[in-house]
Amino acid sequence: QVQLVESGGGLVQTGGSLRLSCAASGSTFTRRDVGWFRRPPGKAREFVGGVSWNAYSTNYVDSVKGRFTITRDDAKNTVYLQMNNLKLEDTAVYLCAAKLFGTAMYNDWGQGTQVTVSS
Repeated sequence: QVQLVESGGGLVQTGGSLRLSCAASGSTFTRRDVGWFRRPPGKAREFVGGVSWNAYSTNYVDSVKGRFTITRDDAKNTVYLQMNNLKLEDTAVYLCAAKLFGTAMYNDWGQGTQVTVSS
């Protein structure tokens, strides 16, 4: 099991940028896919994007394609979510999660970090 801690959230105006970090402790991200999720106010949690265990592939939900980028630095046990051109609808608690590659369920979760986009 790996413990995850997100950081980097905050208040930003529309069109601005933020970079979120997801740091692993207790174990590493080795051989783990990592996903970013978000929970908008009053709505269900949704998948934002993910990066494969070997960093060979990433995928994103359509609403963030071209604006968000996920990268990983396994030497630092950290995965990043770069968010550009932020919109009001990006306001949410952002969480990262990890799973062993080849498995279906994310079973290690962080507590989340708040991102608020204002006009």
